[in-house]
Amino acid sequence: MITLKVNGAEHRLDIEPEMPLLWAIRDELKLTGTKFGCGSGLCGACTVHVDGKAVRSCQTNMSEVAGKKVTAIEGLSDNNSHPLQKAWIAEQVPQCGFCQNGQILTAKALLDKNPKPTDAQIREAMNGTLCRCMSYYRVQAAIKRAITTRAEAAPDADGLVQMDADRSGVVDVRDVVDLMRVLAGKWCFVDGGATVVQVATAT
Repeated sequence: MITLKVNGAEHRLDIEPEMPLLWAIRDELKLTGTKFGCGSGLCGACTVHVDGKAVRSCQTNMSEVAGKKVTAIEGLSDNNSHPLQKAWIAEQVPQCGFCQNGQILTAKALLDKNPKPTDAQIREAMNGTLCRCMSYYRVQAAIKRAITTRAEAAPDADGLVQMDADRSGVVDVRDVVDLMRVLAGKWCFVDGGATVVQVATAT
């Protein structure tokens, strides 16, 4: 019997210690977002986080994760609200979609460790997470979008929209005149076009 936490829920599984974590997640827990790709730890489609670190679940035995915290793609959010998920949608990254579990969780591991990576650091971190549809440029664009939007706060009780951490001040969207667009992560012209801000809320 092996006990571990997956996406915050504790599970006790009557399985062999040598079973790959991938199959425990997919077959025992029915979380099918984690994909079987190469079976050799070379493609990244099976990536999950174990105690916050990205690992290839096809090469990780259950005995190695006993008592640890595992996060699969379903645990990122329950409504696609994680900044990376939102960025992936905005940049229209997926084509066939098979590798996206690995792409997103590898990107999360990068941003958890380095919140503001350079383009070169993004490419280095994502190297080895393969995409047969060759959507690498969109992946990088989505990561860069997530970097700029993930620190944005939701409107508070007074209706104020907090600005990005790199910018100062707040905007009261109820009082802004000539607000052209209010879209998460988009540049907006306010005050008759005299001021350009990045607004954190969405319509």
